[in-house]
Amino acid sequence: MRLLGITLPDEKRLEIALTVVYGIGRKKAKEILVNAKVDHGKKAKDVTQAEETKIRNEVEKLKLEGDLKREISGNIKRLKDIQAYRGSRHAKRLPSRGQRSKTNSRTVRGNVRKTMGSGKRSVEKK
Repeated sequence: MRLLGITLPDEKRLEIALTVVYGIGRKKAKEILVNAKVDHGKKAKDVTQAEETKIRNEVEKLKLEGDLKREISGNIKRLKDIQAYRGSRHAKRLPSRGQRSKTNSRTVRGNVRKTMGSGKRSVEKK
């Protein structure tokens, strides 16, 4: 089954397979399937053409993939342009929601581990 140009994994349940699409999590996937009146436990390969059409109609109502990414990057760019504090934190690649940054900001900074060691330099031999 293909959705928005993305192939959903055939062996997974629809509830999980829909989360492959950027912008759809577990909760939104359940919501889509309830609105489309499709069984959550059904595998992606077992979906009929009619059910696939219902799911596709529900998904098209949402802002997903490229549009969502473009909106998010636009919001971050706006924060940088108006020189908001959050925008400056994004620009410096630091946490923007008040977390401490002396330690534990590995996910935003990219798992950088700058440790000192003993502090002594090795003496060169003559």
